[in-house]
Amino acid sequence: MTVFKWNYIIKINIHISEQILDLHDDAGRLLRRYPVSTAMNGAGENAGSYCTPRGRHIIRAKIGANQPINAVFVGRRPTGEIYSPELGGRYPGRDWILTRILWLSGCEIGFNRLGIRDSMRRYIYIHGTPDTEKLGHPGSKGCVRMHSPDLVELFDLVPVRTEVNISDGKG
Repeated sequence: MTVFKWNYIIKINIHISEQILDLHDDAGRLLRRYPVSTAMNGAGENAGSYCTPRGRHIIRAKIGANQPINAVFVGRRPTGEIYSPELGGRYPGRDWILTRILWLSGCEIGFNRLGIRDSMRRYIYIHGTPDTEKLGHPGSKGCVRMHSPDLVELFDLVPVRTEVNISDGKG
């Protein structure tokens, strides 16, 4: 994999209606496009809704650098497990958080920041998911799921404080 060092600001746009994540430079040029899976319950900001929050966010923390592909995380800590279909079969209802975590923090007070609508307190991440999970269709419990190789590439390209805009309209 080639790792680029960008000399300009990059931004992430997540389009819920299209189930895609776009990485743009500061001139608006599309650098990368990845399929994702957002919440099965659709868009929404309230705690306990299991919806994907909309609006302006930033990446507040990057977790999991140098962990292996399919490393399993619980409570933002690697468990030492590596996801496999056998492990998945032992825990069929588990919401798998794999490989890396980009923890999002809302930027719009009253909409996705503070109170019951706080994206960070809701533990909203961009994170890896098993290869068996179909992307391009809603299926998460609020987070944005990506296939692990795509997530590793994105993780290496974006710094903390990267802007992330989540919208339910087309891009």
